[in-house]
Amino acid sequence: MLLIYCVTICGNLLIILVVSYSRSLHSPMYFFLTQLSFTDILLTTDIVPNLFHILLNNGGTITFANCITQLYFFSASEASECLLLTVMSYDRYIAICNPLHYTSIMTSAHCVQLSISSWMVGFSIICIGILTTSMLYFCGPNIIDHLFCDLVPLLNISCSDTFLVQLEVSLLSILLVIIPSIIIVMSYVNIIITILRIPSRIGRQKAFSTCSSHLIVVSIFYWTLFSVYVFPTRGQSSTISKVLSLLYTVFTPLTNPIIYTLRNKEIRKAIHEKSHKCIIYFNSRENSI
Repeated sequence: MLLIYCVTICGNLLIILVVSYSRSLHSPMYFFLTQLSFTDILLTTDIVPNLFHILLNNGGTITFANCITQLYFFSASEASECLLLTVMSYDRYIAICNPLHYTSIMTSAHCVQLSISSWMVGFSIICIGILTTSMLYFCGPNIIDHLFCDLVPLLNISCSDTFLVQLEVSLLSILLVIIPSIIIVMSYVNIIITILRIPSRIGRQKAFSTCSSHLIVVSIFYWTLFSVYVFPTRGQSSTISKVLSLLYTVFTPLTNPIIYTLRNKEIRKAIHEKSHKCIIYFNSRENSI
């Protein structure tokens, strides 16, 4: 788990640094990719360190305030990632379906506005459900059979009526999960239709390669998210629930930088150029010494 955490942080930081210092990667797609890396770093940092303590001690304790704080940053980062993935699909839609107006639509100012809006909407709307959850009354043994403070385990041990919280979560899920997923599906339906209309095979492969990595990341993220929250299996054991939770909190942030670096020639090229320059720089320093 420690190795996975280190690789996740280093991989996402590598993407942020490479995109920031490579002029060839200063485009809307890679700008949004750095924002996605920030959400992955925030998500794993919110969950994994406390998870270490729980695993090493075969259980652990956490104060109610810290539990609500962990739940807030976990939920807000997940919501922001949903919105950022939606913005990235919109960017790919404009690039492939309306390429002549891409530069005039996806300007730097517009990209910054979309990114800030995704963060602000994710972190502000989640406050509604978190505030209602924090006002619940807990009178039992207060033992959470989970790896972190998630909403469902908290509701299971509450002595209060949780109908209002569940109603709020359902409404928020429509805004932050269902509607973004519909937008992503509609975007990719139009993208696929446009790609199939391209006459040359090389042109179709080039167009599809620009959005294949994002499509893989979206598929993994929404599959795990829907498996846990939207379509949970009846009678699902706590072990299966924990494994699925690990998939979208620990392993998905790990796979995102791997998918983008392995499948993206421009990022691989930029990493190679930067590493080559570092080697030349250190060799010149050694020779001068």
